[in-house]
Amino acid sequence: MLLAVDTSTAQMGLALFDGTRILAEAMWSTQQHHTTELAPAVADLLRRCGVPVDRLQALGVALGPGSFTALRVGLAFAKGLALARHLPLVGIPSLDVVAAGHAGSKHRLAAVLQAGRGRLAIGWYKFKRDHWDAVGPAQIGTADTLANSIHEPTLVAGELTAEDRQRLARKHVNVILVSPANSIRRPALLAELAWARWKGSEVDDPAGLAPIYLHLSEAAAA
Repeated sequence: MLLAVDTSTAQMGLALFDGTRILAEAMWSTQQHHTTELAPAVADLLRRCGVPVDRLQALGVALGPGSFTALRVGLAFAKGLALARHLPLVGIPSLDVVAAGHAGSKHRLAAVLQAGRGRLAIGWYKFKRDHWDAVGPAQIGTADTLANSIHEPTLVAGELTAEDRQRLARKHVNVILVSPANSIRRPALLAELAWARWKGSEVDDPAGLAPIYLHLSEAAAA
């Protein structure tokens, strides 16, 4: 049984996966209450599924990029639980979770999420065989810089405000906006990605696992 935890942004998420079924998935928006909401939400998820904490076998956690404070809350919780329960821990980049929710395409994909102060964290992906493969490190930018860096048909998916969508829609020739419902960063996908890594013996050292932070110097460029 694997518990997945995502606190990358104001959109929080949890999922419980047994390798065959997603037993539960919860997503909600918080108003900077990550610290007070996370532990009770995990306890409630386990209780509703009838799964005691000692049945957990592994943990998956979203590493960001995202909000500095929010990421620290989720990672601290996952690390603490992993160390206390002697559970393997797997960290997954949050933009990989966004990309994993989309079918293969000949077009490249720009996966995005909110990075605060009107900025976006942006990851570029190309589909190879059966998965989306990141092309270079994640970057920081705005909806305008993202739009200006797109010169060929490109899927854009992830957390976008109404204003972000309007700005990107202006470049209608090459920007293919994925619908809001299909842009959600689903914790169930985080759980699947973490499960695959865990079963492949690719686990992380809780003591050394760190969140992914972006800096203004990492401007978005295709």
